[in-house]
Amino acid sequence: MIIGLPTELKVAEKRVAIIPGGVRTLVQKGHKVFIQSGAGLGSGFSDESYIQAGAEIKSNPQEVWATSDMILKVKEPVGQEFEWVHEDQILFTYLHLAADRNLAERLIDKKIVAIAYETIQTDKGSLPLLAPMSAVAGRLSIQAGAYCLEAKNGGMGILLSGVPGVRPAYVVILGAGVAGINACFGAVGSGARVSILDIDQERLNYINDVMRGSVTTLMSNEGNVEKEVMRADLVISSVLIPGARAPELISRDLVRNMKKGAAIVDISIDQGGCCETSRPTTHENPTYVEEGVVHYCVNNMPGAVPRTSTFALTNATLPYVSEVANKGYRKAMKERPDIARGMNLIRGEVVHKAVADSLGMSYAPIY
Repeated sequence: MIIGLPTELKVAEKRVAIIPGGVRTLVQKGHKVFIQSGAGLGSGFSDESYIQAGAEIKSNPQEVWATSDMILKVKEPVGQEFEWVHEDQILFTYLHLAADRNLAERLIDKKIVAIAYETIQTDKGSLPLLAPMSAVAGRLSIQAGAYCLEAKNGGMGILLSGVPGVRPAYVVILGAGVAGINACFGAVGSGARVSILDIDQERLNYINDVMRGSVTTLMSNEGNVEKEVMRADLVISSVLIPGARAPELISRDLVRNMKKGAAIVDISIDQGGCCETSRPTTHENPTYVEEGVVHYCVNNMPGAVPRTSTFALTNATLPYVSEVANKGYRKAMKERPDIARGMNLIRGEVVHKAVADSLGMSYAPIY
């Protein structure tokens, strides 16, 4: 199979879909890998390092798209890339279609095969290709929250850790998945007071045990969410429903009743966000103030640390990429239910039920 890696075009996105070591693995299996010149530079990988791994460098992105059976990316296609994608081509990347009907419609029209990293799901319900980026985003969320709370950025001017004689900030985390737990670790490490809410009692028990009671764990319901958000200096929203649009947990009215100068970091913005006042931002302009609250809603947060993120992403994705490349997508999804769950689109049909339901589109079962 010919596998193509174009340079990411999304604003401030410096990750690349695979490291040179991953290219070497694919080439040793008999595949060709075409990489656009400069695709790895943002993550610290030179063209020469890919050449040494067996890749062929292409200067023209259109050539990468035109000649590849499978395109590996980090983020969804943008701009001219829609003109280059072609029928029957496999696109393997983060897609988050449930939050972007226009993207879904354009890819449906192209009759491609779209496999989404974020919906690859094991029999036990884990999301192995989303988990590493969720971990990065969770840990970054505390750094971002501290930035938002600085007075120069519209925040109330509070230090997460406090100082001797002064209370630390109160951080509220919605969702105890991978992102939420990593945000929890970061918040506790900063010295903040922390509460975390989830609907899964077992997860709350786990956090209570691991954190030895230093974190307040609460069952997530409308009453508890409202009380905690109104008390918070910083809210981290990290709730995820695989493949579906994120649930709206924080209304505009609730934002209006938060402390002035408080902050919301909405990790769930990739899937539409958990806050009524959330809208996507970029690394170049990450924040805005609405209803007196600073919002940070960057929808590719791990792109802020591209080298770490690229290594973590390749560690997770390479086994799945190899399966699809070695067997073809049809055989791979028949033999691997987790890969079948990652299928979002096949030749103009939506084959993931949560995506179809979120978009109000017809669902076409794979089998």
